[in-house]
Amino acid sequence: MKKVNLLLLLLLNMTLISCGSNSNKKISDFSLSISNSKAEYQLGESIEIALKNPKNRKIDSTRFYFESLSLKTEPGATEVELPLKDQKLGNQTIRAMVYSEGVADTIQINVKIFNNTPPDIYTYKIINTYPHDSEAYTQGLEFYNDTLYESTGQYGSSSLRKTNFETGEVLKNVKLADRYFGEGLSILNGKIYQLTWKEGEGLVYDLKSFEKTGTFKFNQSKEGWGLCNNGNQFYKSDGSEKIWVLNGKTMAEESFIQPTTHKSISTQLNELEWVEGKIYANTYQRDGVAIINPENGAIVGLIDFHGLRDKVIQHPKLDVLNGIAYNPNTKKLYVTGKNWDKLFEVEIVKK
Repeated sequence: MKKVNLLLLLLLNMTLISCGSNSNKKISDFSLSISNSKAEYQLGESIEIALKNPKNRKIDSTRFYFESLSLKTEPGATEVELPLKDQKLGNQTIRAMVYSEGVADTIQINVKIFNNTPPDIYTYKIINTYPHDSEAYTQGLEFYNDTLYESTGQYGSSSLRKTNFETGEVLKNVKLADRYFGEGLSILNGKIYQLTWKEGEGLVYDLKSFEKTGTFKFNQSKEGWGLCNNGNQFYKSDGSEKIWVLNGKTMAEESFIQPTTHKSISTQLNELEWVEGKIYANTYQRDGVAIINPENGAIVGLIDFHGLRDKVIQHPKLDVLNGIAYNPNTKKLYVTGKNWDKLFEVEIVKK
């Protein structure tokens, strides 16, 4: 009897849940379509969007949007053409707000937008070699006033460091609490900002004293990977296809770009560096660095660093290339990796 009662109770709950789901589900009378049923485009092409109204409902007005930007149309228009010039790349959404018979309805359709040119390919030339602590699991690297700052990872041994890059000497070293896995870092307005991996927050330090002065939350982004800034705002990677744009004062995630070539959207971008108006990004577990346009996410260049790892001491802890530092005062670029015993000054050469 108990088994029968339990079965009846289970079936009743399933029925109630099902009814609740159906009653809350709204199906729009409208839809959007794209000419030729294309879902992928490149810059230079145009997207033609049409509003479908199979029930011939009276439409008072329609507004079309690409992401949050309103597209110009004539009053009452049910079609719009979107020329692709400098829009953000990657997975994007086109929306329409339809006002019909006193009710507002929002519908959308998704497209992929790629760059219209392949990235330039570069290689490297080693200019100088400097010592680097092979115990440093490098996650973030940045110059400030000719001094190199570094964030290292691993639970139980993560740190924030100030170093003399020419000698490898660690001038200051703050160990993170064991619950933190250190990730990217960046310096702005007298403060050091250091990401953590899966802990959902970043750490803030006074630049001079290395005293921890606060934290900040990641909000929408899933994890902390790389961090850089352009003197005004931060760019943060999280392992996904997104590089988040953060407010330089509040660290709030305000928007994002998606690093994209002429045929694919990139993920696994790790340590970031701001270099003369572009974002340089390590690709995790690969010997390459992407050069990214921060305005729309276009990957305009790829630097092939194959062979560089072979030039450091080989040992069991040796890991991948990860660490880009650009000195804006000297215009010199430096790279290293996780548990590498060398820091390389390199010149980038176009193939």
